[in-house]
Amino acid sequence: MGTRPLSLRALLVPTLVLVGLWAPCVVSRQPNFIVILADDVGWGDLGANWAETKETPHLDQLAAEGTRFVDFHSAASTCSPSRASLLTGRLGLRNGVTHNFAISSLGGLPRNETTLAEVLREAGYSTGAIGKWHLGHHGHHHPNSRGFDYYFGIPYSHDMGCTDTPGYNLPPCPPCPRHSTTARVVRKDCYTEVALPLLENVTIVQQPVELGSLARRYAEEAERFIQRARDGRVTCPCPPPSLWVSPVVLVSLMGTFLSLAGDNGPWAQKCELAGRLGPFVGAWQRQRGGSSAKQTTWEGGHRVPALVYWPGHVPASRTSRALLSTLDIFPTLVALAGAALPPNRRFDGLDVSPVLFGWSDVGHKVLLHPNSGAAGKVGELEALRLAQYKAFYTTGGALACDGSTGVAQQHHPPLIFNLDRDIQEQQPLDVASREYQAVLPAISRAYAQALQDIAADNVSVADYSQDPAAIPCCNVQHVGCRCHGAHGATRDPHVESRTPWLCL
Repeated sequence: MGTRPLSLRALLVPTLVLVGLWAPCVVSRQPNFIVILADDVGWGDLGANWAETKETPHLDQLAAEGTRFVDFHSAASTCSPSRASLLTGRLGLRNGVTHNFAISSLGGLPRNETTLAEVLREAGYSTGAIGKWHLGHHGHHHPNSRGFDYYFGIPYSHDMGCTDTPGYNLPPCPPCPRHSTTARVVRKDCYTEVALPLLENVTIVQQPVELGSLARRYAEEAERFIQRARDGRVTCPCPPPSLWVSPVVLVSLMGTFLSLAGDNGPWAQKCELAGRLGPFVGAWQRQRGGSSAKQTTWEGGHRVPALVYWPGHVPASRTSRALLSTLDIFPTLVALAGAALPPNRRFDGLDVSPVLFGWSDVGHKVLLHPNSGAAGKVGELEALRLAQYKAFYTTGGALACDGSTGVAQQHHPPLIFNLDRDIQEQQPLDVASREYQAVLPAISRAYAQALQDIAADNVSVADYSQDPAAIPCCNVQHVGCRCHGAHGATRDPHVESRTPWLCL
């Protein structure tokens, strides 16, 4: 890489990869950042965590040469809220993103929320994003308008648009109706008749996406971005941002800060195609039906694999049991970049540099877990972690492989598990026990203080309205757009004009 400093901001892969690169004209000792956020990955999907897993030798090597975090949690247990929290350091109740955006969403991560990419840009970084975005694609919610110099990837999840590849539970789309909606095929496995687009900045370069080559293309585009940033040839339609990249490219970047984490636990309804939970099976919920993985506040929904690799800075062959979260990525990278946190707002994440450097093993005293779609109201704080204790105010399962869904239950007083003795969350403490009575007051105070803090904060509200005109489609006559526009959908004249998608 020569003597030029290279900053890779954050890396997320449909995984989403965020990369922050120092501009060549800047002379600094600040690190490069690469942050990889892996989609729907279970704690047990990393071989370094779970001996039964044999499919991650390269990541296992990174874990052996860096530090592995075994009590690391996503900020939410579904995609959009998890990614919004990574980019803002704030829970969904603060940043406004409490559930997933749709393919026809007009909104996204609220514009008054400052992203990690925007902060790093101000600090002199060139940034890019490669992979799944899922934080709004219409108008100014596109990654290029949220602080990213370069973007290459899909705007939302693989299952939210048909592809050209059978399998993955995504067969070819059904034919468009000829006369009325009653002629539609009632049961179909694809989310919509519009094909999944692949974007380079604001240009659709492929629709439908070819899934078989997508991982390779992500790696290639990440490498190209890094090379261009190193050589001072990054050009983009907007100010500098962050890059989504594949881990394959980044392993050779000595002197670069690289982190990997999951965005939420495995999607149990995919059955044998879902990831591994490891020991975090949520036995109490499983006994009552429903999944205890993605979309839930059980450990399997949000405890995810995580590691940091930074030769010469982060200790090698170390396992940390500090209680950490993807919320911590924002304030930690901001501190390492020598930048300042945005003013007039409160953050749920911590600068955990001392933990990364091996100086401390103390993370959060209290960690909050919001409902991400399984039971109750989305975004509401339904579970709380205090040291080894986990308290549930609402329980319920997500859709399981067997088709069951756990019934939502309110708990007053809360269910409390001691994770040191009961990692499977099988048997809550007896409310009459001395242990329960001793820990309940501290949990109740922490929960009340969290709600009060959020109520007093400068919070945002995301726009979840939808309009068919917001669906990315390079040309309504193109086969990839299927039935989109076939019936001349009307638009609200007050709604922002449609994103100018181009098709190559």
